Amino acid sequence: MSEPVSTDVEMQESKGDEIQAEIKKDVELIHVEEIREHARQIEKSIQAKEPRFLHRVLRSLPTTRKILTNNILKRIIHGFYTHSVKDRDFLLSYLEQVPGDDLVQQRMRSIKSSTSPLLPEVDVYFHLLLLLRLLDTGKNKEAADLSDALMQKVISQNRRSLDTLAARCYFYYQRSFELIGQMDKVRSFLLTRLRTSTLRNDFDGQATLTNCLLRNYLHYNLYDQADKLASKAAFPESANNNEWSRYLYYIGRVKAIQLQYSQAYKNLQQAIQKAPQSTALGFKQIVQKMIIVVELLMGKIPERSVFRQKNMRRSLAPYFQLTQGITKFVSF
Repeated sequence: MSEPVSTDVEMQESKGDEIQAEIKKDVELIHVEEIREHARQIEKSIQAKEPRFLHRVLRSLPTTRKILTNNILKRIIHGFYTHSVKDRDFLLSYLEQVPGDDLVQQRMRSIKSSTSPLLPEVDVYFHLLLLLRLLDTGKNKEAADLSDALMQKVISQNRRSLDTLAARCYFYYQRSFELIGQMDKVRSFLLTRLRTSTLRNDFDGQATLTNCLLRNYLHYNLYDQADKLASKAAFPESANNNEWSRYLYYIGRVKAIQLQYSQAYKNLQQAIQKAPQSTALGFKQIVQKMIIVVELLMGKIPERSVFRQKNMRRSLAPYFQLTQGITKFVSF
């Protein structure tokens, strides 16, 4: 009597697995269509000479990064790289090959023929998505290799429409080498690109590369080189708040090491003011810790309200104890 019940349970489980698989396929297709739309927006930006479409795609990059999976990237690569088997196989070599992958090898670029090459901006964008996937899955060595190839693509194109996208690539290029402990290897390349960006009035690239180099120098405690870079390379006024916030934080650290506490305090305060209000919590915690240390070195006692901030209490607890200890010592 128990056999039919067991069979029914197995059938229900099998049907449930099939439903889940179908839902997964549908979700993947939705995400693939989103990335396909991003490619259209990039093409539209280049053809209409309207950077705002490209900027819209880049602003959504953090959200796009969260939906990337092996299957989605394989669908994108098979669908877009119909013009070059070499490029397609190169990108696929960085993705995990799972037997039975459901790849929909459909033509996704209905506007172009299968032999028509991608726009350089679209090509770089897809390379960047794959690079982000490798970083998020901990494949740092593969990410460094791919970022090298990506940089070769970027420098081989003399297109101003690529500048904003290239700036993002510079950041993740250094990040991939930072994760494998080889940041020093990219320094000369970044310096070369900074000179090129400055000559071309590429303000996005100039801001990103300046911050990358400052981070590089500070990582190796090369404070004199960081100070020289900051004094000789003017930071573009048109840089966005995120880049300004990073720059002011790095300069604040340099000034603190040079015992210029007043200037360091000013820079760090500006850095936390320009930081995003609802995100970048980790960054704001680091800056706030630095501000407290600088204040104490200046002989000032930080306001108690600083330690009571909702998202700062736990991370600032040791600094609160330090402040209490110094207060007791001074009063004694």
